Amino acid sequence: MLPSNQTSWRKANLTCKIAIDNLEKAELLQGGDLLRQRKTTKESLAQTSSSITESLMGISRMMAQQVQQSEEAMQSLVTSSRTILDANEEFKSMSGTIQLGRKLITKYNRRELTDKLLIFLALALFLATVLYILKKRLFPFL
Repeated sequence: MLPSNQTSWRKANLTCKIAIDNLEKAELLQGGDLLRQRKTTKESLAQTSSSITESLMGISRMMAQQVQQSEEAMQSLVTSSRTILDANEEFKSMSGTIQLGRKLITKYNRRELTDKLLIFLALALFLATVLYILKKRLFPFL
């Protein structure tokens, strides 16, 4: 299959080359029509170059729009990153404040426990004093 495809491709290639050579010979022998072809060729080249110029200008405009959109996106990213950095700094300061609050709450909880203990001891001492006084007044002989 592959060798037959290769041979047919070579044959087609050879016939195309021969046809191109024959066309070139015919163009050389015609001569008079060559000036007309040059004029039409120049006109077609001018039209082609103007269309290419227009399409290049269109491409240039599209590229300018893309650059503008890229600049806007870059500005948006810069603004976003500044906002994120500000939020990060605020989070760090809030974190410090939260840690300080946690320390204060722990300290107040310890103070509350010691205050309860002191109140209990003071109450116990008061009751012991009241009982001692009652004992001495009511039962002096004990």
